[in-house]
Amino acid sequence: MGKKKGAKRKAAAGDVATNRQASYRYNLLERFECGMQLQGSEVKSIRNGGVQIKDAYATLSDEEVWLHNMHIAPYEPASRANHEPERPRKLLLRRKEIEHLIGSTKEKGLTLVPTRIYFNGPRAKVEIALARGKAHVDKRRDLKAKDQQREIQRALAERG
Repeated sequence: MGKKKGAKRKAAAGDVATNRQASYRYNLLERFECGMQLQGSEVKSIRNGGVQIKDAYATLSDEEVWLHNMHIAPYEPASRANHEPERPRKLLLRRKEIEHLIGSTKEKGLTLVPTRIYFNGPRAKVEIALARGKAHVDKRRDLKAKDQQREIQRALAERG
């Protein structure tokens, strides 16, 4: 039972959006759960699935963490009081976590990448990962290992 061509892979239960390119482009070292400062129309749009984080990234400035390039589609019923779709959004973390991130991102080659957006009760959360960029060779090696694993699973399925 193969996947249909062009079919999207299912996200984990409760996920609103996932950044599948993050694990391909980066080695994800540590993950952090963050709250977000959002407007009401943004929360409603996220609940409707109108969010995209493929090109998003997080930065540190003045001991605060900001999420850039996350696109939240305008919420149609809130026509006048709508939000700006790609404005920077402040992430909410504990002081110790922010200090840890400040120290870690000073290290060369480390960046903050959002990996998924989900709801924890009534609150929208974003999971960011401390990540190091992969070299082209690493990406090819990962794809080769994934293909080999897929072949092993097919062979086992045919046998049994």
